Amino acid sequence: MEPTILDHLPDGLLDRPASRLHEVLDGPTLLHLPGRRPRPLFVSVLQHGNEISGWEAVRRLLKGRYARDPLPRSLILLIANVRAASRNRRYLSDQPDYNRCWPGSDTEAGDVHRLFERITGHVRAQKPLASIDIHNNTGENPHYAAINRTDPAHLRLASLFSRTVLYFTQPRGVQSMAFGEFCPAVTLECGPPSRLDGADHALSYLSSIINAEELDPRPPAPEDIELFQMVATVNLPPAHSFSFSPDGSDIVLREDLDQLNFRELPPGTRLGHVNAPVDPALLVRGHEEVDASALWFSVIKGDILTSRPMMPAMLTTDERVIRQDCLCHLMERIPAGRPSAEPEDWHQLPESRP
Repeated sequence: MEPTILDHLPDGLLDRPASRLHEVLDGPTLLHLPGRRPRPLFVSVLQHGNEISGWEAVRRLLKGRYARDPLPRSLILLIANVRAASRNRRYLSDQPDYNRCWPGSDTEAGDVHRLFERITGHVRAQKPLASIDIHNNTGENPHYAAINRTDPAHLRLASLFSRTVLYFTQPRGVQSMAFGEFCPAVTLECGPPSRLDGADHALSYLSSIINAEELDPRPPAPEDIELFQMVATVNLPPAHSFSFSPDGSDIVLREDLDQLNFRELPPGTRLGHVNAPVDPALLVRGHEEVDASALWFSVIKGDILTSRPMMPAMLTTDERVIRQDCLCHLMERIPAGRPSAEPEDWHQLPESRP
């Protein structure tokens, strides 16, 4: 499976919403667009087909002044899962999650893995200034940036999008982790795809970065960034039914669950209740696949309660996304000035702290 690489915009491409890109593109496509500064900026959109803010931002960028003026910097654009976008789905039933298939993935290798390995090698050879992967959330979340390294270049690139920055090393196989090996790389999380402010924010950010002569190598000032680390992932037990309404499912979660994102929750916060013997009601996996379920949540008199202070991110009420990905991630604050390191070098999961 070879990548499609073009040196031009196909006719009519910018006139199509994400749902119609499949009419022009057969699959994942790299577009090389020249600019006044030859060193390119890499941008990825639609790794998840229902996360459209990135494509909306890019096509507005290219249909604006740069429809007549040269780009200030060369651009390499990856338009990824156009088939899933045609159905407004994260990915289709016969596809893997594209953002788990990049080099370093621990999922079973297939055609998409090999395709993205070739794309990674191709882009690495172009020595990009930076890599920007644009996503949406399904739940209520602030706009934030996510990085896989905490060196000054990554922190600076992230802080230019949002003062809220999430550092994570799991799951593996994500695009930003692969490209972070050879250039500053960031994932933009632009809120729900139905809201225009996500595309507006991404467009403003892209305009700023593509016009930059160089990236500032200095770390952001401590007051300009709030840095969090993802320490665990929460899922629903696959053998049990769940819902967000009292319909008799084994697990019934709060209808307003996504309102708890990026809030510091005290022990005893109620997240839902169970209608059947379920142990555990929520599955929590830390780094190295450590089962930490009993340390984070408990079921008391049928209520699902937090057992310790926590801050969730990416809580969603979209049942399809929960089954395809996860219910949420759990975070903790870390000092922005801490030097970059692998998590096992300096971070312990809460259950193993003294």
